[in-house]
Amino acid sequence: MTATPNQALLRKLPSISDLLATETVQGWLVEYPRELVAYCLRDAVNELRRQILADTGGRCGAMHVSPEYVLEQAYLLLIDRTRPHIRGAINATGIILHTGLGRAVWPSRVVDSMTEELKGYVTLAIDKETGERLDRDRQIEYILTELTGAEAATVVNNNAGATLLVLAALAAEREVIVSRGQLIEIGGAFRLPDVMEQGRARMMEVGTTNRTHLRDYEKAITEQTAAILRVHPSNFRVVGFTAEVPAAELAGLAHARGLVFIDDLGAGALVDLTRFGLPHEPTVQESLAAGADVVLFSADKLIGASQGGIIVGKKEAIARIRKHPLARALRADKTCLMALERTLMLFRDPELLAREHPLYRMLSTSPEKLRNRAKSLAAAIQRAAPGVELEVIDGVGYLGSGSLPMEALPTKVVALTMPGMKAVELARRLRFDDACVCARIEQERVLLDVRTMRDDEVAKAAEAVGRVL
Repeated sequence: MTATPNQALLRKLPSISDLLATETVQGWLVEYPRELVAYCLRDAVNELRRQILADTGGRCGAMHVSPEYVLEQAYLLLIDRTRPHIRGAINATGIILHTGLGRAVWPSRVVDSMTEELKGYVTLAIDKETGERLDRDRQIEYILTELTGAEAATVVNNNAGATLLVLAALAAEREVIVSRGQLIEIGGAFRLPDVMEQGRARMMEVGTTNRTHLRDYEKAITEQTAAILRVHPSNFRVVGFTAEVPAAELAGLAHARGLVFIDDLGAGALVDLTRFGLPHEPTVQESLAAGADVVLFSADKLIGASQGGIIVGKKEAIARIRKHPLARALRADKTCLMALERTLMLFRDPELLAREHPLYRMLSTSPEKLRNRAKSLAAAIQRAAPGVELEVIDGVGYLGSGSLPMEALPTKVVALTMPGMKAVELARRLRFDDACVCARIEQERVLLDVRTMRDDEVAKAAEAVGRVL
């Protein structure tokens, strides 16, 4: 029987032992472990075998089974497996808290202050006075109570975990009243009814999607009720014919009936955002002043630190939360707590916060500075890639990560078009470049939004455009 062209090509694929004996691979073995090199060689050969078997149009030929080509493919795999996959990127999307890009950028002074200390041991959970072990969250409780006015505070690894822990600790096997207009679902399949179930609390829905009144909460209270829960709809807005009950009224009702009032603020504003030209967002301090027993919020959104869930409130409630078994399962690690403490220190000084915190610096960037940065980027791209068509235009960005979802931030963008190349391909190439420039696409143009770029990233982004083209 005559062999098919595909079978003939398969027989010409070099063996792993022959590839390992080549001078090229011997050079690799000086730097990389033999097992890893062999793994990449096998992967490359197996992928080429799959391509040949799937080839019905005669696209595969002798060059695809040559040792040189196989080694080229294996080397790409080797580089991919020896470089960290979580690494630096240039955010040109205009979304400040971009979840895919790590949400908030940490302040330089925070990173610099941690770098040397993380090379050794740190005082994560030790009482320096006695030498005894200490609950790690107590190490930063002082600054959380100072900034918010709460009696006590604790920290877990994210705000979804904080919600779960609070419900489990304060309302297990009992009822929690919540407005139908606050039954949120956020990214990653976090749905409030499911979290209620996992926390072993029984959810009691009141009101309607767009209107809930104090009397709705009053009618729902029974002997089985443990708490009233208010959830701030961080990632959506209901507008028009709406009504919701102010926090102070919910707190008054809860305390009059011996219940706990829990306020889940989500993004967790510690400062008045109107200072940065944004709509007012309920602050943690306002919630506590209104009478909330427990307030929970994210550490990596409007605080702009590491991923974490912060719980502040009355001492008795925080003590019960700390003692719950889930608290250990959800506890934050040293990196989270160190970054959070150092970031919170910036909130003591409004001027320092606006100057040193990347989130608030991006929010307060002047139109003139955005315009100048966009012009500099356009000029640098024109020099690096003369064939590209570009234009500096007005655009809009967003805070992102479920914070102020309807609030557009006016900005400047550089719109790119490369004749003969689709926008999606240009954007893909920019992401795969060493600089990893992440942009957005509108109307078949790649948009580079300068609000989320630093001045020192302008030249790097332009060079990346030149390389990929």
